Amino acid sequence: MMLPLTASRLIKLYDIPTQRAVIWQPHLEAAMIRFDIVTLARAAAFLAQIGHESGGLRYIKEIWKNTPAQQSYEMATRLGNTEPGDGERFMGRGPPQITGRRNYTLLSAALGVDFVSQPHLLERVDYGALSAGWFWKYGAGLNLGRAARAALEKHGMGDGVNLNDLADRGDFEAITYCINGGLNGQDHRIDLHKRALDVLGVTPSHEGDPIRWEESP
Repeated sequence: MMLPLTASRLIKLYDIPTQRAVIWQPHLEAAMIRFDIVTLARAAAFLAQIGHESGGLRYIKEIWKNTPAQQSYEMATRLGNTEPGDGERFMGRGPPQITGRRNYTLLSAALGVDFVSQPHLLERVDYGALSAGWFWKYGAGLNLGRAARAALEKHGMGDGVNLNDLADRGDFEAITYCINGGLNGQDHRIDLHKRALDVLGVTPSHEGDPIRWEESP
């Protein structure tokens, strides 16, 4: 099943240069297929969230300024950072900003690529797109904070949650909690979500259907 994720739709959604959209389009499409982001509701939520996290696919590497927040990564057990220098070595990379030795190790096992010894590989568009799909389906559920767990209780969900399931239920706020730990930038995320629904041509009766709609004019 092919996704109607054309470069023109990425341009409209993120208001980005044509070249950036053309570069990312096939890799995002491949990742979305691989990680079952293949309904209208899932696609719109996924594209909105990674669009916010990456600044419209502009930032695939954390801007490192050794801020107090970034200094807290060093030797942070919650991130699996156990060796000196792990904080900067395993800074946020890829559209969802994969962070910490633990997540790099999990992603390496999932994709069969050694991102632990070669963390810079996550700055590649192909691996970056795959990291976004992996985090959406698996990674976010392995990194839940207290607020995310509270947001999931009403669905009877918890650790290991697949964000596709939340998209199916239309709980965009809970998705943000799982990705961000809070609701930082939620207004922008919601705006992108609305734009994604419009750009992808979603109507309420189609939100749970597999992606198979025709290219709109």
